[in-house]
Amino acid sequence: MRVIMTGGGTGGHINPAIAIANTIRDSIEGSEIIFVGTPAGLENKLVPAAGYEIRHVEIQGIKRSLSPKNIKTAYLAAVSPYKAKKIIKEFRPDIVIGTGGYVCWPVLRAASMIGIPSVIHESNAVPGVAVKMLSGYVDRILVNFEETAGFISQKEKIIHVGNPLLGDFSCVGRDEARKKLGLSECGYYILSYGGSLGAEKVNEAVLDLMKVYSSVESGVRHVHATGSIEHETFMKEFAESGLVGNGNIEVLEYIYDMPLRMAAADLVISRAGAMTVSELSMMGKASIMIPSPNVTNNHQYKNAKVLEDAGASILIEEKDLSGERLAEEIKKLRDDPVRAEKMEKAIGRFSVRDSNSRILEIIIGLTEKRKNS
Repeated sequence: MRVIMTGGGTGGHINPAIAIANTIRDSIEGSEIIFVGTPAGLENKLVPAAGYEIRHVEIQGIKRSLSPKNIKTAYLAAVSPYKAKKIIKEFRPDIVIGTGGYVCWPVLRAASMIGIPSVIHESNAVPGVAVKMLSGYVDRILVNFEETAGFISQKEKIIHVGNPLLGDFSCVGRDEARKKLGLSECGYYILSYGGSLGAEKVNEAVLDLMKVYSSVESGVRHVHATGSIEHETFMKEFAESGLVGNGNIEVLEYIYDMPLRMAAADLVISRAGAMTVSELSMMGKASIMIPSPNVTNNHQYKNAKVLEDAGASILIEEKDLSGERLAEEIKKLRDDPVRAEKMEKAIGRFSVRDSNSRILEIIIGLTEKRKNS
């Protein structure tokens, strides 16, 4: 099978694409897969690291404020599909698959113009501009949240498949994970992080949480990942706060064994990106979500609000965030295990455990249909 994957700008678009590509590669012998992204996107780091070739088209997003750049955006939106056609005709894919971000527009639009089967996957609760623009052209629209269907008019194309994940977030239970991490005697394990690069406001609030709660509360273990950009600043303030050597706290720059750490946790404090939501739902973990206010269309808030409304998570907006507020919510949750258990069950209902295989089945079905037509 020959496949073009496209999706870029953020890890939330790129990692699902890599997960789908890995599933195809590992399931169908002799598959050939390339990615198409923009010259400046994060995909240029993540895709080659995953072992795939990447090619480029020039396209950019629409500025939400009035900007002369939108004139160029409109021009590129019009001409870029014709440039993407060249890549498609050279590679001759059996199918083209997108996972969101504005780079999907030219590649999937070009595929529809040529008559190549195409699929787009939306990880977020509320679909982005590219997904809405492409919904009339692609053959299938795959969604992570069932609620997403309410924002798309082409209902007949929508299939609920969950979110394809990198890594196995269902391979180990809580007790086994704690044993592997040396936490067998731990009473309450808190896992917190703001993203691979870090999040200044989250780090500030978590440091305050450590001062007023994690460092002094009996039976608590708290591991926090600062992110690469924020690590040096955090560690300096951590030392100035007198927390170095505190047995309750572990600070890391990046968590490389996230499935294991998440399996062991009683509570996860994190952003509300679609991948994180899917990982938490797969694990069935109680969580406090702090949506980033700096993402397109406020996607993270919308993701977290869907969970909050279902009783599946606690939502704290960044403007309301503090160490004291986090400590307050943790105390209430710790003192009410029945509520925590309800949250775990509620978020578990958002998981689709066979997402990768469901997506593979749809891809195979579309390519076989084309061969037989």
